[in-house]
Amino acid sequence: MARLIAHLDLDAFYATVELQRRPELRGLPVIVSGSGPRAVVTTASYEARRFGVGSAMPTSRALRLCPDAVLVPPDFEAYRAVSQKVMTLVRGTVDVVEVLGLDEAYLDLSGMHSPKAAMRRLVTQIREQTGMSASVGIGPNTLVAKVASDAEKPRGFVVLTREEACLRFAHASPSLVPGIGAKTAEKLERLGITTLQQLAATPGEVLAQHFGGRQGPWLRSRARFEASDQITPVRVAVSESRETTFDIDVTDGEELAAALRRLSENLCDGLARHRRSGRTIAIKVRLDDWTTVTRARTVEQPTNDVEVVYDVARGLLCEYAPSRPVRLLGVRMATFADEAEDAPRPPGGQLALPW
Repeated sequence: MARLIAHLDLDAFYATVELQRRPELRGLPVIVSGSGPRAVVTTASYEARRFGVGSAMPTSRALRLCPDAVLVPPDFEAYRAVSQKVMTLVRGTVDVVEVLGLDEAYLDLSGMHSPKAAMRRLVTQIREQTGMSASVGIGPNTLVAKVASDAEKPRGFVVLTREEACLRFAHASPSLVPGIGAKTAEKLERLGITTLQQLAATPGEVLAQHFGGRQGPWLRSRARFEASDQITPVRVAVSESRETTFDIDVTDGEELAAALRRLSENLCDGLARHRRSGRTIAIKVRLDDWTTVTRARTVEQPTNDVEVVYDVARGLLCEYAPSRPVRLLGVRMATFADEAEDAPRPPGGQLALPW
């Protein structure tokens, strides 16, 4: 049986939720973002995107590109509520669903009767019942589906075979493909490879000389739109974290402790709501020179008690004793209760934990 995968992506999701709550902003360039000097864009309405504003862009730059933009602070509780409604509709249509975040999911359509018609009905349901518009890409694997869903946003509906994807995007930059970032695309350009067609035609051994034995052939396969045709219905978070970037670098120990307390409270509140507790508590510290370190300690019993988490986190921060002003601070919990029995015990109770 031929595999058929769909990627469903809600269009400008956070901005659309905000426009529903604030209809007076419809038609205006809206940027969802914090307001501090180091804030970054969470998302932007399509009116703002026409000025070149994009997600993860520094908000200061976004406002230079679009001085008349309306800045709206993010409200993730509201976004989660709408996302839950959408994903309930998705699961009512398709049995096997892999939710990637609040606003996107892979759906396994293999063996479904009239899958394209079913997806069009789903998109209509989502619009009528939640007010969200969605773009859909359908293909034989996750990569084709993902790129197809991005091809005609907003409200796109694109169905491609792997061969059709190779033809349609032959002259696109390699950075079009998820997983090939700007730095890799720049390195490819220095090798004279500026399109996906050129990358697909480059022998794997040639790419291996420049990118390594694993990444080189992998890049070629991505350019040929070769990827997994399997999706994972359940993605269990192996850790949960909270972090903050300070508007002004912090040197005062009490100010850092107060920030750590707020982060610990926020983290433990989220853990308690989802009835999760863990044993590995970690901190993340980024200094003003962008040096980033993590420190972690594992406690005897799983916990989501804010006093325990804060005490351990503050102890780790005191032991590290930042030698320079702190730009970013974070707290993380891992080794959750359902994993704790199988988790290895670190020597001395402390370990380096990737953030």
